[in-house]
Amino acid sequence: MDRNTSTRGMEGQHSSSSQEAENKHEEKVQDPDRGKDETKAEMGSKTWADLAGEMKIFLWNPEERTCLGRTAKSWGLILLFYFVFYTCLAGMFAFCMYVMLLTLSPYTPRFRDRVSPPGVMIRPYLNGFTIAFNVSQPNTWQPYVDSMHHFLAAYDDKVQEEKNIECVSGQYFIQGGDDSEEKKACQFKRSLLQNCSGIEDPTFGYSKGQPCILLKMNRIIGYRPGAGVPVRVDCKVQKGNESHLRSVDFYPGNGTFDLMYYPYYGKFTHVNYTSPLVAMHFTDVEKNHLVPIQCSLNGKGIINDLNSDRFLGRIIFTLSIGK
Repeated sequence: MDRNTSTRGMEGQHSSSSQEAENKHEEKVQDPDRGKDETKAEMGSKTWADLAGEMKIFLWNPEERTCLGRTAKSWGLILLFYFVFYTCLAGMFAFCMYVMLLTLSPYTPRFRDRVSPPGVMIRPYLNGFTIAFNVSQPNTWQPYVDSMHHFLAAYDDKVQEEKNIECVSGQYFIQGGDDSEEKKACQFKRSLLQNCSGIEDPTFGYSKGQPCILLKMNRIIGYRPGAGVPVRVDCKVQKGNESHLRSVDFYPGNGTFDLMYYPYYGKFTHVNYTSPLVAMHFTDVEKNHLVPIQCSLNGKGIINDLNSDRFLGRIIFTLSIGK
């Protein structure tokens, strides 16, 4: 009787264990992530010492004599491969640059078909394009005067006579020869600016409320402005009351850029070249007003009405002259 009971008890335990195993299998099938969580839990049970030991073995394994999982031979082969690979790349790049540089000239741009007509700039240029001062306060206009004298130092008559030559007015000064041959430059003396030269009036009219402003074209190698006719400058009120600008005198002549200063051959060969200037003497401007002024180039091939570029063929600045 007792033996039968024991046998039945063992069968019941075996049946219960089988049932639990089946239940766990069903749970794993229903929830596959549970097995992953258990694996992560086992990995998380490692101590910092275990992790440090594994990292140490990874960095250097004395048994297999490997560093970062590679033997000395393996490291040598892969480093040799990358050395050869990058050496070939550097050689190809250097060869391509060499071939490209052979097609370029340091003296003349290879492609000039997209060169825009010249832009213009003014002097003095200190803090933007607003020239503001009070006649009765010399400290407000003296910085402009100093800037003008500094800029015109290269145009002193003696300097120009020593470095440059006299040219024939009214025609382009075209010079032949090799591109690397040094080119001569025509004289542009500051005395040509007359009342705006700073010779007779060292204050350039600022002390009288009649300021001088210089205009110059940007240099473009080989460019011949005006297509045989000198480019002329004119000024007007850009926006507002036109009577605020009643009189402007231009120097030299009638405010033109003489053709003899063109073409320009570049800074490497045209060493002593000084850009021609047009001086604008604002002899009668409304006082105590902001007067926006636009000075434009006029001539064949000149563009001065492009809204997206305020410096192409024109320039806009503001005069504010106080008493």
